Amino acid sequence: MELTDIIRERGPLFLGSRLKRLAERMQADVSQVAAQAGLAIQPSQYSLLATLDRHGPLTIGELALATGLSQPAITRMAGKLVELGLVMIDRRHKDQRHKTVSLTEKGKADLEHSKIHVWPKIESAVIGMLQGLQGPLLEQVAAIERMLAEMPLDQRARASAESAQGLTILEYADALAPDFRDINTQWISAMYQLEQADREVLDAPRAQIIDRGGDILFVAAEGLGVVGTCALRRTGEDQYELTKMGVLESARGRKAGEFLLRATIARAERLGAKRLYLLSNSKSAAAVHLYEKLGFVHDAGIMQEFGARYERCNVAMLYQPRYARVDAPPLTLPRRQ
Repeated sequence: MELTDIIRERGPLFLGSRLKRLAERMQADVSQVAAQAGLAIQPSQYSLLATLDRHGPLTIGELALATGLSQPAITRMAGKLVELGLVMIDRRHKDQRHKTVSLTEKGKADLEHSKIHVWPKIESAVIGMLQGLQGPLLEQVAAIERMLAEMPLDQRARASAESAQGLTILEYADALAPDFRDINTQWISAMYQLEQADREVLDAPRAQIIDRGGDILFVAAEGLGVVGTCALRRTGEDQYELTKMGVLESARGRKAGEFLLRATIARAERLGAKRLYLLSNSKSAAAVHLYEKLGFVHDAGIMQEFGARYERCNVAMLYQPRYARVDAPPLTLPRRQ
């Protein structure tokens, strides 16, 4: 006997059940991607972790309000995250609703790892799957179900990440200082002229960036070595300039720049940045487009405040995550905890 999919057949009647079934299917696939990244986080737990990442420690009641979930559901989720060592609960309050939940150092590290190695893959896969969908909602749901039956989301995530295959983020080390200087000297000299402000940073990255509370990341490509770098220069309390971002021509086509920029934004979050900005030039059209894609917006105030730092500067941008394009992960800047 051939069984009938009554949930699909009576679409309008069982819409809630059908959407729940679809959500469970997608979450199971996301779990596979997270596991491959060495993470024990379940997809349903990301909303709580991301909320804490954005706002800092919150009570159970505040988390319920922010996520739209019930307080019992938040309590259960927080308990599981405590077992995983990702959050801790302040039990000074007797009222369960007023117990304060906050990220542990492991929670912060795992979430940063997720933003680089899980979120972009999933969002890219989903966006690729949704492209071209049109028509009534139930027809679009049916199309998504067919596509997932043909290729699960975790397989789509691997396929969509092929262009970034072999890319690795490296932390700053003094041995990499020559790469930082050479990569940036190459692109600046090709399009502009090295200015004194450039030389000060490129000749002494540890003194000018690291020792002053900033950070420098590198991206390495399999078979090519280090192909790109980007710095976060601390310019005030919880304020950073994203600067000296360059990628070698040899890495073109691998999306190394986007991979690096996502990682740098995630690192700014980890540093507690409340204000993240950059200075550029309209001649660097591809770079400006990438900045816009990931949530940077043109800002006259930033130009007035910082634009004089470089003679070539005619573009100033401020990171506003709500303006990130639909195909960019929802990276946010939390307050310092």
